[in-house]
Parts: sequence; structure tokens; C-alpha cells
Amino acid sequence: MDDNIERVYRYIDQSKEKFLEYLVRLCRQPSISAQGIGLQETAQVLSDMMADAGISTTLLPIAGTDSPVVRGELKGKSPYTLLFYNHYDVQPAEPLEEWLSPPFEPRIEGDLVFARGVSDNKGNIVARLAAIEAYKSVFGSFPIGIRFLIEGEEEIGSPHLREFLRSHGDLFKSDVCLWEGSNVSWDGRLNIILGVKGILCVELEATGPETDTHSSWATVLPNPIWRLAWALGTLKGPDEHILIDGFYDDVRPPTEAELKAVYSLPLEEGQELSAGTVRLLDVAQGREYWRRHLFEPTCNVCGIVSGYTGAGVKTIVPKVARAKLDFRLVPDQRPDDLLHKLRRHLDRHGFSDVKISDSIEGEPAARTPLDSPFVRQVADTAEEVYGKPPIIMPTMAATGPMAFIREALNTPVADTGVGYPDSRIHAPNENIRIDDFILGAKHVAAIIHRLGIEAQTK
Repeated sequence: MDDNIERVYRYIDQSKEKFLEYLVRLCRQPSISAQGIGLQETAQVLSDMMADAGISTTLLPIAGTDSPVVRGELKGKSPYTLLFYNHYDVQPAEPLEEWLSPPFEPRIEGDLVFARGVSDNKGNIVARLAAIEAYKSVFGSFPIGIRFLIEGEEEIGSPHLREFLRSHGDLFKSDVCLWEGSNVSWDGRLNIILGVKGILCVELEATGPETDTHSSWATVLPNPIWRLAWALGTLKGPDEHILIDGFYDDVRPPTEAELKAVYSLPLEEGQELSAGTVRLLDVAQGREYWRRHLFEPTCNVCGIVSGYTGAGVKTIVPKVARAKLDFRLVPDQRPDDLLHKLRRHLDRHGFSDVKISDSIEGEPAARTPLDSPFVRQVADTAEEVYGKPPIIMPTMAATGPMAFIREALNTPVADTGVGYPDSRIHAPNENIRIDDFILGAKHVAAIIHRLGIEAQTK
């Protein structure tokens, strides 16, 4: 191992308490995009922290929002450039009563740091800033250029990022991109993730009488809950096959290399689903678990709201019923095309009266090829830092705006991070382990160093 990079690692170890103070400072600031809370303030806090680290920083406003993009840049000796994509917004903290301490009052307990956003995504931001400070302190300069794109709308589907990049993409042009943040596995290996699924979110609405009505009229009045249930029943069969006409037409099958990578993943279903799932679907047993989880699209009902659900009895025919759905998409499915197919499907099955809401979110899927040289660079440095070969995942089952980055910048993307399987992202008591935070900072420093050495030889 390079003795010089070992000096950077020692600096990170010796500065652990200082870097944890940075983390506490950022996590103390609420930044909830779904509720419009604290976004401008958090962007300013982050900009100040980056400026303190010597990063040239600009807040780029997005019209109609309070969530500017934080752009950072460091010049390097080589024109080769690494982009960090992150987001400073976090999920709502509710249910607050399930938190063991206030979500925006970071708490350190043993090796754990608890706070909303500490794993998703502020811990990863600060680990990258720590790597930059350590590298600069040891070497005085950087062998490659470094850019930051940190947005404030990822948790609500990045609705403005595509248009923003069409206007400002030149400011973020880079050769490679390190994505927002993954985690280590149960046995301490880093998960390097190369893709995301796409998503389409919709709300279906069925209507009945003009007002809630005495249930004795159920003999002659349509009940919107039944109407909605019958419509939902046409979308997917008991075998989990999605029945929307043409739904699978554009699904790109995984390559042989991608299947091989997925079939080599550890079968950790029980631990992956330790949050309360009783059993897996019958179609997801054995090694089919990972293949289905990562490569299959979904049709999921997130929630249904209608009528009276309080204590006691209230006998009514409700006036309206609504269901929220999300579809996770794979390459080359498109959200706009699926929306059209959903409308056509409902109409053909006699549900033209069921409305699809106008407030629809959508992002396409994206995937970096396994044989990208950047994947090798990230994997080799991960093995050096973590002492174990990493797990290479062709994609994750969740969604992010990776397609917008690849579309605008045409750059390979790899995802690394400071979480672990029990980080509880999006849930009460979100947390990271301090050791993972420190290892994540060292890995970022190692990637910068490796890219610099290889850039000099080209």
C-alpha cells in the first residue's frame, strides 16, 4: 500500500472527533423536502462547511423552490475530474414517538450516531468532506479535479434535476461520478452499487355519492371503495405477474455478467428483511430472491384511504376512495409510457371513471456496466481500505436520479457509502456506526489517490 495515502488515513483517524462535530452540525439542521422545512438554511450551512474545507462553492437556485443546488469545485493537477453526487434533504421524521431521542438533536451512543439523515445522506457528505480535508492537509493539492452536485429534492423524486442539468450540465462535467451512498454488508464488505430502478408514482381516485351517505343506500349507490378495489384487482394477479397491457414490452433483461454477479450475492433474506416481514413471497425463494429483487419491475399499492376508520361504528357509503401506487421500473421502461399504458388498461377494463392524479412523479432506471474501468478502481480501493473484497451489485432495488446524471454528463456512476444494514434509513432511529463513517472517508481518499495515479499515466 502507498505510504503517502497511509498518512491521509492517519490524519482521518486523528481527526475523528472533529469530523464527528461536522456531522453533528449538519444533522442538527432540519431539511425535510416533503414538508418544505429548512432547505435554504441547510444549503447555506453546507456551503459554509465546504468553503471552510477550501472548496469553491456556489448556491445555484432552482426557480419555484427553496432548495438550491450546492455546487463545489476543487481544481486538480490533471483535467481528469471526479463528481460527487449527494443530497442534503432528508425524509420526514414521523412517527416522532418512536424515536429514542429527538431526530434533529444528534446523539452519539457508543459507536453509533443517531439522527434523521445521518445515513441518508448527510453522513456520506461529511465523510467526503473529511476525505478532502485530510487529503489536502497531507498533500497540499489534488491530483484530479473534484466537483460536487448536492441537491435538496432527492427525497421527493428530484422533480427539477433533469431540467436543471439541461441548463447547467456544463458546470458538472466529469469523467466519473461517485453516487450518494450505500453501505457495508452484515459481514463488513462494502456494497458497491452500479444502478437504480426507475419509478412512477400515481394516485387513483374513485368517486361515489356527492357526500358520505347512510349505508342503507348501498343497495342502489355505488361504493367507491369497491370500485377502486375492483380496479386494483385488474393490475396484478395472485402469481405476482403484472397484468397491465404491454407492461413488460420494454423490459431489458439482465446480461449474463449481471446475472452471475447477482447469483453470487449472499443470501441474507432474513437479515435484509428483519424489520418485520414474516415471510418472503413464494416466487422469491433461494437465489431467485436477488434476481427478482434487483431485476424485476413492480406494481405496489402504498396505501388506500376512504370512509370511516375510527373507533366504533359509522355506517356510510363514502363519497371517495383513493389509492397511492408506485411502480419500480427497470431499463428500458419509461415512466411516461407506463402512465399511458395504465390509463389505457383501466379504460379497456371498464374503469374509465377511475381518475389518475395530475401530481405524478417519475424517474427512469439507470445502470453502469460491470466492466467499466471506474468500477474496478472503486472495487480495488475498497478491498484495500476494508480488508475484504467488496460486493458488486449491478443495481439496487430502490430509485434515485442516476439516469439524469448519466443522460446529462455521460459518465459512469458507482455508489459507495457509510451505512450498514441496520442504519434504518427512512425510519425512526436512523443511525450509522462511527467505524463505517471513518472507513468511508478513507475509501473516498483512496479513490481520489488511485484516480490521480492512473490519470498521470495516461
